[in-house]
Amino acid sequence: MPSEKRKYRSSEWFGLSGKDGFIHRSWMRNQGFPGDVFDGRPVIGICNTASELTPCNAHLRALAERVKYGVWEAGGFPLEFPVMSTGETNLRPTAMLFRNLVSMDVEESIRGNPIDGVVLMCGCDKTTASLVMGAASCDVPTIVVSGGAMLNGKFQGQDIGSGTDMWRFSEDVKAGKMSMEQFYEAESCMSRSAGHCMTMGTASTMSAMAESLGLALPFNSAIPAVDSRRSVLAHMSGRRIVDMVREDLTMSKILTRESFENAIRVNGAVGGSTNAVIHLLAIAGRIGISLNLEDWDRIGHDTPTLVDLKPSGRFLMEDYYYAGGLPAVIKQLGDQRLLHRDAMTVNGRTIWENCKEAPNWNNEVIRSTENPVTAKGGIAVLRGNLAPNGAVIKPSAASPHLMKHRGKAIVFQSIEHYRERIGDPNLDVDATSILVLQNCGPKGYPGMPEVGNMGLPPKLLEQGITDMVRISDARMSGTAYGTVVLHVCPEAAAGGPLGLVREGDIIEIDVAARCLHLEVTEDELAARRAAWKPDLPPVHGGYQRLYVEHVMQASEGADLDFLVGCRGTHVPRESH
Repeated sequence: MPSEKRKYRSSEWFGLSGKDGFIHRSWMRNQGFPGDVFDGRPVIGICNTASELTPCNAHLRALAERVKYGVWEAGGFPLEFPVMSTGETNLRPTAMLFRNLVSMDVEESIRGNPIDGVVLMCGCDKTTASLVMGAASCDVPTIVVSGGAMLNGKFQGQDIGSGTDMWRFSEDVKAGKMSMEQFYEAESCMSRSAGHCMTMGTASTMSAMAESLGLALPFNSAIPAVDSRRSVLAHMSGRRIVDMVREDLTMSKILTRESFENAIRVNGAVGGSTNAVIHLLAIAGRIGISLNLEDWDRIGHDTPTLVDLKPSGRFLMEDYYYAGGLPAVIKQLGDQRLLHRDAMTVNGRTIWENCKEAPNWNNEVIRSTENPVTAKGGIAVLRGNLAPNGAVIKPSAASPHLMKHRGKAIVFQSIEHYRERIGDPNLDVDATSILVLQNCGPKGYPGMPEVGNMGLPPKLLEQGITDMVRISDARMSGTAYGTVVLHVCPEAAAGGPLGLVREGDIIEIDVAARCLHLEVTEDELAARRAAWKPDLPPVHGGYQRLYVEHVMQASEGADLDFLVGCRGTHVPRESH
């Protein structure tokens, strides 16, 4: 007879006597579990985004087995469950459209099942954000295990990085510098092992955010996917989550205001993706921490970029791990008192206790604060009459000569309109022009795709032009680069000023002054606003309608308004 002791949440299922307990235990036994697994030990949910349609996460099925080893060893009961997997490379119209849906899947899976603690198996960038968001809404003990990055790409004797060099090769083809045969050859050379992008793209960034928030064990963000030490980390994470349940070390005890400020600082130091802004704002909203764009600008923009990785620098994630990984970066920030050193992490130690002795084995890959890649490399937040609620730019990936610039707008009303016009040899554009893309925000696309880093006009590429100012309400891949202003709020489709820009308007950008200004009089803007009509795209399916009706702006994390806040784990018990 199972014990009536209700030490853990799962005992409300497996610790019951009578027919209710019989039902819960008996049906689980058809998987071959012995009866003593229902004796009150912690039940650990392993939330897995493994999918062959998400190539970054295809290996997580095997990695989850390593987690299970650790859970069993520590006296827990591991139970794996799947959730929708959002891979950026294949999922249309954009993976970001489904981030909030997956978070709902995770939240309800945790709340509705006998789970005492959860291991989040993450890889491609939206999977990390959505899984952490969903778990935060329940506030159970949680640990993140990332899948790790691919090995360095190798092409024609050089290291190449996923995404970053793909953008470069694509522009070289348009400029006549690279043949299509060479372009196709680079495909297999770039992606030659399991794992996510090996640049400091959004996947690498979000794994760094999980580690710097305290939600993952040290080195989680840097060990390559195929390195045996990734399996060891998964094994140790399985052991640790059992103790976290016993200690009642819930997410809200780790995700504090200080831990979010640490993550913002780390994002600047590693040259992290602009997508981290949206994802951290959404995670903070779920756990109940007040976080906004001003925090990103105040804390992050003056942070030196120390990690010399593509797209901001030269190296790749494999080199970064061998140099010392995130602990080496955190040590440098901590030495300069740029972190809250007493922030708690999942292993029960503070972030400083974990990293204060971390060595740096290669000071070219991980620079010192005296010799940074960029002195002020964090995300900069711009405002002005073109972006009243803010826009973001990543200075470490931009061209210094364009950080203060004034030029005429070349306006694309949609990404389809851009594709129709950009190759036109008669397009009235030069190197001083500013490319403006409208209607690609959360509502306008819908889903806010990664199209903000618009490719340059071929006729300018042929002249040797490699960068221009680009402005949109879209996102861009963390692997991308250039002087790209993103997340303009309010978005065009929500009536924001971006939707009022017309061809030939003069725009001024001044990153140092945090300014994004449209040189049009208020009277003219008012007249344009009066004539403006929303032009939302057709909505397909029930979830898309729900999304468009309830999604918030990028400055608020682009979450659905009714998902903000922590709802805990209480659920009424069904009586059989």
